Amino acid sequence: MSQSIADLTEALARNAEAVCRHYLRDGQRQGHYWMIGDVRGTPGQSMFVRLKGPTRGKGAAGKWTDAATGEHGDLLDIIRETCGLVDFKDVADEARRFLSLPQPEPQTRPKSRPVSAPTGSPEAARRLFAMAHPISGTLAETYLRKRGITNLRETGSLRFHPNSYYRPDHHSETETWPALIAAVSDRVGSITGAHRTWLDPDGFSEAMLGKAPIDTPRRAMGSLLGNAVRFGIARDVMAAGEGIETMLSLRMILPGMPMAAALSAAHLAAIMFPATLRRLYIARDNDPAGDGAMKTLIDRARESDIEAVPLSPQHGDFNEDLRLLGIGALQAAIRVQIAPDDVDRFMHGAATVGKEAVTG
Repeated sequence: MSQSIADLTEALARNAEAVCRHYLRDGQRQGHYWMIGDVRGTPGQSMFVRLKGPTRGKGAAGKWTDAATGEHGDLLDIIRETCGLVDFKDVADEARRFLSLPQPEPQTRPKSRPVSAPTGSPEAARRLFAMAHPISGTLAETYLRKRGITNLRETGSLRFHPNSYYRPDHHSETETWPALIAAVSDRVGSITGAHRTWLDPDGFSEAMLGKAPIDTPRRAMGSLLGNAVRFGIARDVMAAGEGIETMLSLRMILPGMPMAAALSAAHLAAIMFPATLRRLYIARDNDPAGDGAMKTLIDRARESDIEAVPLSPQHGDFNEDLRLLGIGALQAAIRVQIAPDDVDRFMHGAATVGKEAVTG
């Protein structure tokens, strides 16, 4: 181990409890140990981190063991796993940031060794989602409510991370911003990717609509083609569109209808259909890309004997309609675009759901 890494490990060991409280928030102290479910921060008590002891060698502070799996390691491993990092340089940089130490001089980086969870992979996406928290009471919930989305039932695919990493490009330093984390899943519900919407911790503005003031406040990772962020379990009827906020706005009007956000026009055109699907509502965005995705999706649906029904917003998308026109006008516009039997089946209770969510 190089002297600089040894120094970093010892500095973390001297602050072992602070490291655990920051990166393993769902754990708790018991005597001279920090108890947690695993190295990724899952709640539980099978893993224990030593808080007292020498800074190196046998019995050193910061050493941990997972009794359930036999895994063991040090505080750098905890930082790597809880932050979803791959390259050791990024792990060391994060440790130095936590300890408020100066960053080393830039050096030529050697080629990374193959790893089991490369940056941007489905496994990295699953780890990121596992590290995030339910959105209730967080900035993510506030962000959605500010955009007029108050029905947050069946939104288990959404979570919040208070310090999600953002790097503008490979030549820039890593930043941390709070983020809405959405799980991307396949037709059977397996997580294949994750979508991040970085949020502005200073509040909501009409210019950014609550998103962080950075160049690209939205990014996705993992396997996306054909998959989507899903709300509810689709059977014979579902709606699909591009954006998460678009589909959640539509759920304000159709609270019982399963929905999927494909995250882009290209991915919407390629979304996979459930085997039992018989009617597909396409929540198009009002732009050329949205028109192209809608046409492709209609053709694919017809080839699979699925009725395809376009839903068109009056403005750019359905969230814009919800914010600018109000829930009553959006409900009236959607009512005449969907099948009469689906009005009774899915629109019933929309006003009640919205009212309860606003007042609850």
